[in-house]
Amino acid sequence: MSRQASFTKHERKVLPDFRKKINNAESTEDVKKFFTYTVGSLFSDIFAEDVAVEQGDIRLMPDMNPPFKLSDRLMKMPRFAQIWQDSDLAHVLGRLAEAAANRYRRLDKHPEKTDSKIQRRYENR
Repeated sequence: MSRQASFTKHERKVLPDFRKKINNAESTEDVKKFFTYTVGSLFSDIFAEDVAVEQGDIRLMPDMNPPFKLSDRLMKMPRFAQIWQDSDLAHVLGRLAEAAANRYRRLDKHPEKTDSKIQRRYENR
């Protein structure tokens, strides 16, 4: 039986900033952006220059299970595919995506809260 690589320590490294960003997100687009940025940063940390993440490679899909989609281009890269298969990376991404999807759905259901938060910010200037 082969040993599975774990990227939980990488997850713990990005998690506090990620939570702060999605909790302060003012729109569903902000949540998507923060998720994509965080996962891109995580991949840069894990893969260094072995795997180059491009725009559109990582997408939050809050109504899907799992709530994220990775591009075919990324999944076909041998180095990425090997690590994806032999590690807990899918679970790490799943946890980040689930947190982002929950925040996305909450903002989507209550747009008036988003609007009032934006309005307060401009009134305080």
